[in-house]
Amino acid sequence: MDRLAAVTLAVVPVALLIGLGWGLRRAAFLPDPFWPGAERLCFVVLLPALLAQGLGTADLGGVPVAGMAAAIVAPLFVTAAVLVALRRHLGIDGPGFTSVLQGGIRFNNYIGLAASAALYGAPGVALAALANAAIVPTVNVMSVLAFARFGTARPNLAGTLKALATNPLILGCAIGAVWQATAAPVPGVVSAALRSLGQASLPIGLLCVGAAFTPRALRARPGAAAVASAAKFVLLPALTWLACAAFGVRGVPAEVTVLFAALPTATSSYIMSKQLGGDAPLMAGITTLQTLVAAATLPLTLALV
Repeated sequence: MDRLAAVTLAVVPVALLIGLGWGLRRAAFLPDPFWPGAERLCFVVLLPALLAQGLGTADLGGVPVAGMAAAIVAPLFVTAAVLVALRRHLGIDGPGFTSVLQGGIRFNNYIGLAASAALYGAPGVALAALANAAIVPTVNVMSVLAFARFGTARPNLAGTLKALATNPLILGCAIGAVWQATAAPVPGVVSAALRSLGQASLPIGLLCVGAAFTPRALRARPGAAAVASAAKFVLLPALTWLACAAFGVRGVPAEVTVLFAALPTATSSYIMSKQLGGDAPLMAGITTLQTLVAAATLPLTLALV
């Protein structure tokens, strides 16, 4: 119970910021155009800065980098394969399936980074950046391929490659990985500026998560939303926990690895659904449901781990 209480207390500030974002949006405290701009600022500038600086300056000595990456990536492929195998039995059309798949494998960066920082401090941010470096390219490739196969837009190969190569989160992770691998002598003022930008990404990003809440979207095909949530909160964390044991990942690295597997899906999934021919209303319902459910499942999962 002490562990559960500690995790819950660490997650409470995250929930409060999400709730504040929801309240500000409903009270029209800020004009509606503010929120898309804030989301874009976080996605294109602030969060990539956090990932680049966190991964580039992280002390990864003693961290099982290869094992942690394998424990993250392998369960994602297994979960996606299970969902693909179940697709014909779910009675869901192609665009709807892209939403189920995104709900099963994508994750909310803001909640994961904020929870890692609250629980483990600077080492948690470094491990979270490492987790992002493994997850972001993997889930974006899988999602884009799913839209190419099941969506209505069906982007061609050139469009698919461009979407991956210009993804700000992938670029942020790539910069951080090169920085880490080469030990590049980055000027202190640059590193400090990136750190300040990264620190701003968490509160602003969480406010945007709350502002994106759409309770009425919960009525959009609850069966499909339940399947996606079962994959995200039960199957993927369980597989990740087993993978950590198999690949020798223990302690705090294992906890951060499972934390990211147990996160609700990303709010950006809705935008991707609209742009690439998915089922956007269903994606909105899945995102809202999972963000609400995660308030209970995330502390419990971490306490069990």
